[in-house]
This record gives sequence, structure tokens and C-alpha cells, in this order.
Amino acid sequence: MRFFLVLCTFFALPFAAQAVELNGTLAQGGLVVGQVQPGSVVTLDGQTVAVAANGAFVMGFSRDAEPRARLKVLGPGGSVEEQTLSIAKQTYQVQRIDGLPTRKVTPNPADVAHIKADNAKIGAVRSSMSTDPRFLSGFHWPVSGPISGVFGSQRILNGTPKSPHNGVDVAAPRGSIIQAPADGVVALVADDMFYTGKTMMIDHGLGLTSVYAHMDDIFVIEGQVLSQGDALGTVGQTGRATGPHLHWGLTWKAVHVDPQLAAGPMMK
Repeated sequence: MRFFLVLCTFFALPFAAQAVELNGTLAQGGLVVGQVQPGSVVTLDGQTVAVAANGAFVMGFSRDAEPRARLKVLGPGGSVEEQTLSIAKQTYQVQRIDGLPTRKVTPNPADVAHIKADNAKIGAVRSSMSTDPRFLSGFHWPVSGPISGVFGSQRILNGTPKSPHNGVDVAAPRGSIIQAPADGVVALVADDMFYTGKTMMIDHGLGLTSVYAHMDDIFVIEGQVLSQGDALGTVGQTGRATGPHLHWGLTWKAVHVDPQLAAGPMMK
């Protein structure tokens, strides 16, 4: 199994190797890939976690995750392993962005209908559950450049407090090629979403999806199978954006996680 290990104080292997192996970041916004015996049943805080035929699984911890999480593994032979995971607390920035068009901060009724339709499409992808654990390729950065927006930051747009940022922004030059950060299948291609403009999503398996927003060009089609490094399109400034950049989001089911923790340091 290939997966980028985030080497920091949050990383832990709390289980014996024969029960479960965990690779990732046990922190708010962290993504963790696990391995159990095929046929095992895994639950996190009482909720079932999908397990692939080869025993791989993935789970994520939200921006405001509680400091403790309970992981339980029921082995195919009836053995039971339980562990309390310590989830490290993160500190989040406050980011102020001014100069946005008024409609992009306070949408009119027609815009609200557009936003609801966009959200329904995105929600349908995030509620799907493909069984192939393509995320085992590991993750790298889809594009290089200065990071202009971090995960979890409280957004204040034109002076109005908004929801926390659920991804990471990379201020790459317009036209820069965006690459698939991991193996997956193209799950959504949209030309004109209200907030995110030209947008696409990738299904990485077992409820893990990623989103790419504000693109100028999209090179792929829905249903296309991707390998890590394949060209997805180009960086743009479509939707709600004050300059060219890529918004990259990573979500496990309905839980947004921090792409920076999944990909590790950016290679310059």
C-alpha cells in the first residue's frame, strides 16, 4: 500500500499491526488511511466505515473534530479491537477578502436557485460510495504555487463573516496545468457553478472525493479513469475569485479535511 505519511507529532500507530494499521494525521482536518484483515467491520464513533475487499479503508476528521474518537474493529474471526484516538486541536486563521462583486457575497433569488442546483450536484457525488480504494496511490499537489488560502480559515468577505474555508487555494499562474493528485474517476464536470465557476470532482473511492474550482479549461470527462499525474485542466479565475488560483478540496463523505495534511510539503 502506498500512502504519503505526514511526519509530525500528530502521527500515530495506536494499534497492534495484526489488528489495524493507520497512516495519516490524527488531528482536526486530518485524513487517515487504514488497513485491516479483509472481511473486518470497522466503526468510528459508532458509524460504519466502508472497508475495501483488500481490507483498506479511509476516514477523516473535521475542522472542529472532538479531541477523542473511538475506533472499533470486528475481525472476520470474531475478534474485537477498540481504541480511543487522540485528535490534535488545530489553530485557524481569519482571512479577509475584499473587492468581490456584491452578488458573489449576497446572492439574489435567481443566484440562490443556481447555488442550490450546484450544491445538489456536489452532494450527489459526495454521497456516493464506490468500492475501489484508488486513494491508495497517495496524494501529491495538483499544482504548485503560493498558498493563498488555507483550510479551516474563517472567511470574511467584503466585511461579511462567512463559513470557514473548506479547502486550500494555490495562486498558480493562469493557464497552469492541474494534475490529478491521486488515482480516481472523474465524477463531475460543470462549466458554470455560481461560486466555483468551471469545476470538476474526482471520486477516489470509499467516500473520498476531491474538488477543483475556478478552472479555465477542463480536459477530462465524467466517468474517465485517472492515474495520479494525469492532466485535469488549467488554473483560471472563474466563479467567485479575485485572481487566478486553484481551490482544491478533499472530503470524506460529508467531512471536509485538509488537503495540505494529505499531500504534505509542496515540492517547489
